[in-house]
Amino acid sequence: MATGSLDPATWDARRTSFGAVAAGYAALRPGYPADAVTFLLGERPRRVADVGAGTGLLTGVLVAAGHDVVAVDPVEEMLDQLRAAYPDVSAAVGGAEALPLPDAAVDAVVAGQAAHWFRPAAAAAEMRRVLRPGGVVGLVWNTRDEQVPWVGALGEVLAAESRDHEADQAVVEDFARELDADVERFGSGVVQRLAPEDVVQGIATRSYVATMDDARRAEFLGRVRELLAGHPDTRGRDLLDLPYRTDAYRLTPR
Repeated sequence: MATGSLDPATWDARRTSFGAVAAGYAALRPGYPADAVTFLLGERPRRVADVGAGTGLLTGVLVAAGHDVVAVDPVEEMLDQLRAAYPDVSAAVGGAEALPLPDAAVDAVVAGQAAHWFRPAAAAAEMRRVLRPGGVVGLVWNTRDEQVPWVGALGEVLAAESRDHEADQAVVEDFARELDADVERFGSGVVQRLAPEDVVQGIATRSYVATMDDARRAEFLGRVRELLAGHPDTRGRDLLDLPYRTDAYRLTPR
């Protein structure tokens, strides 16, 4: 299951925690590379459901590629950010396990940084319901590139709290099994250029930080600031390049 070893209450609290950090999420989370979207959907414009769309970081890339997008997310505050950025995109509150779409409504269902929050069996059944014949499911994640030394050091600071947060291959395998789908993978990447404090505030939008109490959050983010202030690759710098590895998976139900 996508929940990893988190207990159900903690998992549910985390996946619905983003409303309080929606503005920061929109401003400070990385987007997705255009080549990953092309891999998932091809060159021809399609009708696409962006599920777990959040503030629209993937939606924007889909729209720029010419796709007709309907955005779905369980958190109204996240969709408020999306609607402000993309007022012409249809957006509806809903979860992957009960999509607010009619049968055979879309050519593709995609999820950016979201499928680890879905319940695979129920979500896959809904994906099959809303997909047209020949449709595809696209799952994509950005993961910090910890081969870069200072990013690796940052990962060590975050590791104890972020366990079970990021997706792993098991999530893709769960959906491939539930969808009875063939899987193809594509790798790409993005780099954010951020002020050190923006790196800190971007970490603050993670669900495991958003659900901390104020004192614990302040202490935790203080450790991130100390790292950035002291690491030889980040000390004294006004801007940092934060690289991400992008992993995109195209699932084609048989």
